[in-house]
Amino acid sequence: MQTIVIGHKNPDMDSICSAIAYAEFKKATGANQVRAARCGNTNQRIDYALAKFGFEAPWFVTSVRPRIEDVMNSQVVSIGPEEPVYEAFTRISQKGLRGLPVVDKNQCCVGLVSTLKIGQYLFPPRDQIGLQREVRAALKELIETVGGALLAGTPESDIRHFILIVAAMQVESFRRRLDNLDRKKTVLIVGDRRDVQKLAIEQNVHAIIVTGGLKVEEDIIRQAEDKGTVIISSPHDTATTVLLARSAVRSGEMLDDTFISVSPETPLEEAERDLATTSQFVFPVLDQHRHLRGILAKGDFLKPIPRQLILVDHNELTQAVDGADRVPIAEILDHHRIGAPPTESPILFLNRPVGSTSTIVGTLFQQAGVPMSKNLAGLLMCGMISDTLNLTSPTTTDVDRALMADLAKASGINPADLAAEIFSVGSPLLTMSPNEAVTADSKEYEHGSHRYSVAQIEELSFAPFQAKREALLEALEAHRAEKRYLFTALLITDINTQNSILLVRGDPSFTRLIDYPEAGEFGWRLDGVVSRKKQLLPYITGLLARLR
Repeated sequence: MQTIVIGHKNPDMDSICSAIAYAEFKKATGANQVRAARCGNTNQRIDYALAKFGFEAPWFVTSVRPRIEDVMNSQVVSIGPEEPVYEAFTRISQKGLRGLPVVDKNQCCVGLVSTLKIGQYLFPPRDQIGLQREVRAALKELIETVGGALLAGTPESDIRHFILIVAAMQVESFRRRLDNLDRKKTVLIVGDRRDVQKLAIEQNVHAIIVTGGLKVEEDIIRQAEDKGTVIISSPHDTATTVLLARSAVRSGEMLDDTFISVSPETPLEEAERDLATTSQFVFPVLDQHRHLRGILAKGDFLKPIPRQLILVDHNELTQAVDGADRVPIAEILDHHRIGAPPTESPILFLNRPVGSTSTIVGTLFQQAGVPMSKNLAGLLMCGMISDTLNLTSPTTTDVDRALMADLAKASGINPADLAAEIFSVGSPLLTMSPNEAVTADSKEYEHGSHRYSVAQIEELSFAPFQAKREALLEALEAHRAEKRYLFTALLITDINTQNSILLVRGDPSFTRLIDYPEAGEFGWRLDGVVSRKKQLLPYITGLLARLR
């Protein structure tokens, strides 16, 4: 079972740092197959922090929605088109299957061979009983399928149409039977009846199979060599030899080349819906080059998904990676309001009113007595500094302050110096496009029937703002229209003055309720407001409660 530790869409510093650190904590406390992930792009500040402390950006995941590759059988049993049906049926029986994919030498699937079709071939209806004597095969492959030994002649490697005849009669009766046969297509199956063997050779029968491993006289073998008749010794009795000989037909002769295949990336929900009513027994899983990667049976839809999530820095599905509602959520670590999805069984849900999720992860290391590297301590400091504006945000608690002091000691880094480094890197207004600025750290929320989003960026001053104002408003409106939100908002925070400017594009029924001092069209000045979570969101939900 793979465990993915992942933050919210449009990840911020805290989301990335806490995912990396908690994955390290889980591994240090004995968990296996744990991997940190992200479901959005990093920014310059995050990249700076990761590089400074020697960490790679977490694994990028666009969706955790269950796919065919999660439940398919990758240990595929297949058959080549030139291999005999006998071999196909043997593999089917050994594995308890209903059929096999047929693949060429490049491992490309060219069709399916089923037990139904094999059964219909081996046991035709009574009104077509004559078909039971016919076989299209190469004589050389027929010998291999029977497990026989070549005693005389040269068997061909090309496919031919043969008629199997069992000499269960007197020699004179057999002579009359030969008169009605195409002898070049005839394969005689007989025991140690010398008279019948001799007559068959004289009459230019194409091949003779002597059953039961019985001895063939030397003069018969010489006569066959002279006449060009192939003689084969079968170790089996006559009935078994006939059945095996008919099974020498190549699998490619019996394949169904009109079949439904699926891609490993196909969402499981979509595949289950599309394949539910089909009569096909198995479905080849093919890549873009039609190479066989696995096999899917309808029963595979009942398999558990071999993946679970640990959500960090969020607990609402609207902010989670795509498909989070389709896989088990094993744990949640967060410091925001609770809007968690229902779970099928009890989980660890650690929600604490502290300044950052990095704070929660850091305290878990301390409580468990798990040692932490200097670099990991520094990375957690980055998450805390970013989310609490270096402990100046109103969300900051004594827990944050105490942990920051401990991490500073462990890393040997002064928090003020680290904060100055982080916030001096990459002004969002100067380095991001307007669309990136309004979506990079955007979170979606629901309030009753209303959906809306709030993004936040931190700047060292408002100096770059005026030149970008109109473009930011246009980007907000485009984002609102695309997502069909009631409104979209962007909180631009000056970390030095601890003031913010709020831009909002949305329905006038909402925007007219905003009573902060206006800062131009669609803008308001929010002095002393720096926290989206603790200051802005409670204000917004209060306004939404007043909507009629």
